[in-house]
Amino acid sequence: MRGSTSWGADVARRSRVRGALLGGAVGDALGNPVEFLSLDGIRRAHGPRGLRGPAADPDGAVGRITDDTQMTLFTVEGLIRAHARAASKGVGGAETEIVRNAYLRWLDTQNHMSPPPREGEDPVRTGWLRQQPWLYARRAPGNACLTGLAAGHAPEPGVPLGRPGPVNPHSKGCGTVMRSAPFGLLGEDAETGFELAARCALITHGHPTGAYAAGALAAIVTYLLEGDSPAGAVLRAMDLLSRRDGHEETTAALRAAVDLAARGRPTAERVESLGAGWVAEEALAVAVYCALVLPRAEDVSEALLLSVNHSGDSDSTGSVCGNLLGARHGDVALPASWLAVTEGRSVITELADDLCLEFGRQTDQVAWPEGRYPHH
Repeated sequence: MRGSTSWGADVARRSRVRGALLGGAVGDALGNPVEFLSLDGIRRAHGPRGLRGPAADPDGAVGRITDDTQMTLFTVEGLIRAHARAASKGVGGAETEIVRNAYLRWLDTQNHMSPPPREGEDPVRTGWLRQQPWLYARRAPGNACLTGLAAGHAPEPGVPLGRPGPVNPHSKGCGTVMRSAPFGLLGEDAETGFELAARCALITHGHPTGAYAAGALAAIVTYLLEGDSPAGAVLRAMDLLSRRDGHEETTAALRAAVDLAARGRPTAERVESLGAGWVAEEALAVAVYCALVLPRAEDVSEALLLSVNHSGDSDSTGSVCGNLLGARHGDVALPASWLAVTEGRSVITELADDLCLEFGRQTDQVAWPEGRYPHH
């Protein structure tokens, strides 16, 4: 039997993992209705202070998540399956391939109205997550994510980071960073999470900055999960980033966020000075700024609102900010009424707990029900 200290640590970790995934979904759903509005448009629609809580999207739905949360969940599923395979076979190394298969399952949710049938021994159309009907919805997915997966090949393992990848080599859209928080939730060291997130970013986006922004988010989440402060986590991630060739663009965006947070008094105009968030380093910078300038647990609602009230990719910046706030404060700090209306929250919680169980395994095998997490 585990001691009380270990049990308490397990509970705290599970709360932070749940918080990162649920927080991302809450921020995503919060920003969804205003994603394509200017700041002036948001204020005209919602009042001089902008959006103040969950609102209906153009279809009249409240709490609806987007492709950001969809892809994040498939990232989690791919990582669980890769880890289960490594534990079963006694050897790793297939993570990028297995995460790519998970993204192909996400691609099915964009191209079909319901789970398409599996044909033969197809390794993609398997597992339980793809059976969730609410995931089969197009929520303005990024073009690079769609075309990158349709390209039909994955980055070669072992190729040094910092060079353009073979898939969409000039793209650094925020589709890399908005799905990469799970790489920081594995209980591995920050370097490992950084590397894996960056390599999996290259599945769809070949620009080095897209990969480095994904890696930096994974590192920040790792440090937050270890109990570091938001400022400490960001600075440590920047130190890790500085050792990489071609890091300058990502580092400059994070430095701008850190410097802006030090000036105090957050405003939407200051958020907009960091960019619109359509590209990876800007989305990361906006989210980091909001988490740094409003770092207390009691400020979570205001930080999330700050992260979405701007002219730009509000759902992605809200999602990444929610990842950071949840990893820092745990799921108990998330606004309960906002969480209550967030689409898919029970499945997200279930997936978070499965991630904790798989990566916290104390034995050689977790007895998953047959077919839940196949090893491919």
